[in-house]
Amino acid sequence: MAYGTDNVYGSPLAAAAQATDRAVFLRRTYLHLAGAIGLFMLIEGLIFALVPEQTLLRLTGRMIQGYMWLVVLLAFMAVSWFAENMARNAQSLSTQYLGLGLYVLAEAVIFIPLLVIAQRLGAADGENLILKAAIITGIAFVGLTAIIMATGADFRWIRTTLFAATWIAVGVIVVGVLFGFTFGLLGIGLFIALACGWIIYTTSEVLHGYYTHQYVAAALALFASVALLFWYVLQFVIASRD
Repeated sequence: MAYGTDNVYGSPLAAAAQATDRAVFLRRTYLHLAGAIGLFMLIEGLIFALVPEQTLLRLTGRMIQGYMWLVVLLAFMAVSWFAENMARNAQSLSTQYLGLGLYVLAEAVIFIPLLVIAQRLGAADGENLILKAAIITGIAFVGLTAIIMATGADFRWIRTTLFAATWIAVGVIVVGVLFGFTFGLLGIGLFIALACGWIIYTTSEVLHGYYTHQYVAAALALFASVALLFWYVLQFVIASRD
């Protein structure tokens, strides 16, 4: 039980680990994050390559039609919560991988309507909106990560504020679906700021709140934050294309 830890693996928190062990943990975490992003891209690529365009359009229409979108969001939230808890509390590495895979699959499904819309609008405008949003998301994520890693600051104190803001955002989204109004560029910008806050918090949590054997669970948490940011950046790019 090195470093006075009491988890079943005897591994320390990343922040309390020796420098070499912490470096190995971070390398494994970000390699698994890259793998999760790659798996997400592979799933979406297969969907768009194998499923006929008209089928995707019909699926998109059904998913975002009225109350059905609320059902989809609630189902996604339930699956996400289950997958994250499975990975975070797992006593085996294989269970952590199962949670990560389940989460990536859920993200791939819920992204279908937004990607379909972005692809069609981008084709009409002669732009690759998805690529543009991906580049913006990547730059923002790398920049925020670099700041946290360089300073070593612990921003976990913003967790309560983020949770409160997130539930307010969920309420706004529900009202928007029920009454059919959009948020505009300013509203989407606020959602992007919230997503950036979650990246800051999650990166701090990876450094200070995960044991060194939890690199798969840590990668899942980071992937969730990156996916959230990409979701709103893509909406912003779509809304501002004119």
